[in-house]
Amino acid sequence: MTGPPRKRQKREDYRKAQAEQNGQLQMPKKKFYRQRAHANPFSDHSLIYPASPESMDWSTHFPAFKAQSTETNETPSTPPPMTRQVEIADIGCGFGGLIVALSPLFPTTLMLGLELRNQVTDYVINRIAALRSQNPLPLPPTYTSTAPITAPNQPLASDPSQQTPSPPYHNISALRSNTMKFLPNIFPRAQLTSIFLCFPDPHFKQRKHKARIVSAQLNAEYAYVVRPGGLVYTITDVEELHSWMVRHFVGEESGDAAELWERVDEKGLEGDEGVCVRIMSEETEEGKKVTRNGGRKYVAVFRRRENPEWPG
Repeated sequence: MTGPPRKRQKREDYRKAQAEQNGQLQMPKKKFYRQRAHANPFSDHSLIYPASPESMDWSTHFPAFKAQSTETNETPSTPPPMTRQVEIADIGCGFGGLIVALSPLFPTTLMLGLELRNQVTDYVINRIAALRSQNPLPLPPTYTSTAPITAPNQPLASDPSQQTPSPPYHNISALRSNTMKFLPNIFPRAQLTSIFLCFPDPHFKQRKHKARIVSAQLNAEYAYVVRPGGLVYTITDVEELHSWMVRHFVGEESGDAAELWERVDEKGLEGDEGVCVRIMSEETEEGKKVTRNGGRKYVAVFRRRENPEWPG
């Protein structure tokens, strides 16, 4: 006589039983995606990553934005062309609260959540699949172009007159990745308009500070993938970590990265940029938890400077 199934088997049974109801996928439940709160960024997680950004197949993440190519001589190894590029990256996206909240506000802006923890990434992927099922695309899509992108996208635009209405959640996706190692393998130079670092792991012990998501070396990589004028949004409930991030972006410890970043007044941001600050503070899971517990949130926003001139 066999005993009761293990917890992992119960999780798998639940996921298989997550059948469609009325033609729609049901929202996943967090209790079936539990995992440790931390993941070692220096460990080998057997991740699969592209050799270069040019080999990244975005059509599997954003099929609604795949260009309708009429050519038949495309090589199988070449990713299909896209009508839009990813412009927003949420590094350490957790359970996806930020990109889910931003999606209806910027329906034609592609956003990617990056997460190292396997179970958490699976939850976000299934959450997005359920949201897409509940908000199906019109047939045929009315907002995609048949021509592939030829130039970087324009900045975010929340003005309805500048966007064609489309169902939300088809412009967001999630990818399991270690951005401390593979960020330049995913995004080419100056592709992103915004990066979010929401409630990153504080790594309180001094010997663990090297694992923090903000450092002089990583800030240089952020400057590589963010176009001039783009922003990095940071928020935490740990004052010491907040001070650390400010120092490493624009302080003495930032080294050459100080020439690439300047801090802006987050309270003075208006339009789309101000909306992003509000969503980051109020709609993320960690943000809601801090609010319930009566904690304080520390926000800092940094703008990418123009590239400095080479010395003559």
